[in-house]
Amino acid sequence: MKIFQPWIRPVTAGTLMLLIILLSTPAIAGDSVALNPSHPDRYVVERGDTLWDISAMFLQDPWYWPEIWRVNPQVENPHLIYPGDVLVLVYIDGKPQIRLERAAGDESLSPRIRSEDLGQAIAAIPLETIAAFLSKGTVLERDQANDLPYIVAIKEGHLIGGAGNDVYVRGEEIGPVGRGYSVIHLGDKLVDPDDNSVVGYEGIFVGEGLIAREGDPATLHLVDTKREALEGDRLLRQEFEIPLQFIPRGPDEEVSGRIIHVIGGLAAIGQYHIVILNRGAQHGLDVGHVLRVWQAGQKHRDSTAGGSVRLPDEPAGTVMIFKTYERISYGLIMEATTDIHILDKVKNP
Repeated sequence: MKIFQPWIRPVTAGTLMLLIILLSTPAIAGDSVALNPSHPDRYVVERGDTLWDISAMFLQDPWYWPEIWRVNPQVENPHLIYPGDVLVLVYIDGKPQIRLERAAGDESLSPRIRSEDLGQAIAAIPLETIAAFLSKGTVLERDQANDLPYIVAIKEGHLIGGAGNDVYVRGEEIGPVGRGYSVIHLGDKLVDPDDNSVVGYEGIFVGEGLIAREGDPATLHLVDTKREALEGDRLLRQEFEIPLQFIPRGPDEEVSGRIIHVIGGLAAIGQYHIVILNRGAQHGLDVGHVLRVWQAGQKHRDSTAGGSVRLPDEPAGTVMIFKTYERISYGLIMEATTDIHILDKVKNP
């Protein structure tokens, strides 16, 4: 009688090493979300944390945060995280999830009126960094620039105006008396390299003023200036709002664009620098979307075969969108593995 014996493959050193590698590989959520190899199992949120920092603490790619974020049903606002909250890594059906344990005293079963101080919730990105860069300049979308009030003349026939001078301004909805405006000089045109169309203008900060008298034209008193005010300079209400709470994530649509401007006119762009992209809401971009930055490959002379060859694009960092218009967007460089430059490419991560 023939005895059947199950075939057992001997474990070789190579097989054992592969097994060790597989067992030590960070767990995957879904098909693509990998944990950071040095992730904590439990983390207490601290003041000054950002959602990006916390995401990077748990994940290799922070923009996959929505894939593992699971909030307990009793938490009223699922997107807000506060200092003192405890984030716990658990596994459900073999997949990692982050659960929130609300800080003691924030949740109660007794009926009450609950108020949330949104300003105390952690922000997605370091807002003080953005504010510092935006103070150096801004970007105006083309249609926005055309519609803004402007300086039509400077009192007493002067060609330039400075702090203490009055200027005459025209435009829609100027006033009332006492309303403050920033004065912006239109700088270089921002051109979309894809079709050579003008999508906006560099905005150069001139100074600040208050409406002293209504009318057409109205009178603006210049309170403080950093450079000369000129005829044609625009007036801008300082209402650049950045949402405190938004979730880093990849775009839902395929996005391919370029960096066309950097706030501050820097030659080399690095972490926490603000850039302008030639893609906006009409291309599917929204606040919180994360894109990979690719350093554009340069032409290189082939000394062996003759002629030239275009070198491949190389990954250079990541950028998160925090403000969108129709055709352009503001982005914050979150990571920079090498120098980033104007006209470098951005694509889905």
